[in-house]
Amino acid sequence: DLVAAAEPLPPAHPGPESGDVALLQYTGGTTGVPKGAVLTHRNLRANAAQGRAWVPGLRDGAETVYAVLPLFHAYGLTLCLTFAVGIGATLVLFPRFDADQVLDAARRRPPTFLPAVPPVYARLATAARERGVDLTSIRYAISGAMALPPATVDLWDQVTGGLLVEGYGMTETSPITLGNPVAPTRRPGTVGVPFPSTDVRIVDPEEPGRDRAPGEAGELLVRGPQVFAGYWNRPEETAKVLLPGGWLRTGDIVTMDADGFVTVVDRIKELIITGGFNVYPSEVEEALRRIPGVREAAAVGLPTADGEEVVAAVVLDAAVGGTPEAIRTACRTHLAGYKVPRRVVVVEDLPRSQIGKILRREVRDQLLADG
Repeated sequence: DLVAAAEPLPPAHPGPESGDVALLQYTGGTTGVPKGAVLTHRNLRANAAQGRAWVPGLRDGAETVYAVLPLFHAYGLTLCLTFAVGIGATLVLFPRFDADQVLDAARRRPPTFLPAVPPVYARLATAARERGVDLTSIRYAISGAMALPPATVDLWDQVTGGLLVEGYGMTETSPITLGNPVAPTRRPGTVGVPFPSTDVRIVDPEEPGRDRAPGEAGELLVRGPQVFAGYWNRPEETAKVLLPGGWLRTGDIVTMDADGFVTVVDRIKELIITGGFNVYPSEVEEALRRIPGVREAAAVGLPTADGEEVVAAVVLDAAVGGTPEAIRTACRTHLAGYKVPRRVVVVEDLPRSQIGKILRREVRDQLLADG
């Protein structure tokens, strides 16, 4: 009835090749004042098409996508909306992620494709195992926004029998630029290889015109049809990230192996410098999560008279427990001395964004406020 009553589109309506603005996607809330990223119709259509090409075996008109991500976030906007609509999928919308609600829905309308963040996969797989709910209908799962622990991949594979792969993106790229193959050739711990029609470079963060040697860590630059048009009414901010030739500075430090698989080391702005040494928070957090009893962790740099010190906020598993000093001692097994947190603070929960990403800046602010 809706289609029958619709008026034809005007001849000048925006199309896939249009450079017309589709929306302003606000970003930057975790690092500073939010900025409106200008995404065009071409940006959004291109990224949906790239996602369609990336996943083998998709059945147009026959998939069921579960939208546990908010549609106002770039990740949910593409994978849960433009991509899903583009393949004619059934889209099951949730007001927020609730494991029991998702499992109840799965019994009525089994999902086949689930884009989410790592904590969602861990909680959902655990709850499904406890309740005896079958999730083997989920053939594809793509994780983003934060590092995907190998233990979560193993748990998900055991519960669903499907493939959970990690990708990489940012609001300024609509958002996806790299992904692991949706195949046994995936490499957990990496964010994969460039999407179709996407070029990458790894450069010196201080001199972005100079490429780093193969295998050496550097800032990731990306170029492709999904790269945004700039920040709304912020030409100076735009000039800082959009370089000649269409290259976008991501602000992320990465390495690339001989086969082209990229591993994210950390964000430039969240780098901790202690005693003249660089410490990447993600490396500290990974070491912390390997310690029995530590469920979640965030590492930040707090100011001292000589620079910064590494401080960690951790959420403990009540059934296992642990003390801050025991956690610090355990860290020494996995980290060089200067990377071991000088302090470990036990908290009940960690601040998160609306898609579940841990907000290090808010962790830092709270630790400073608490002294």
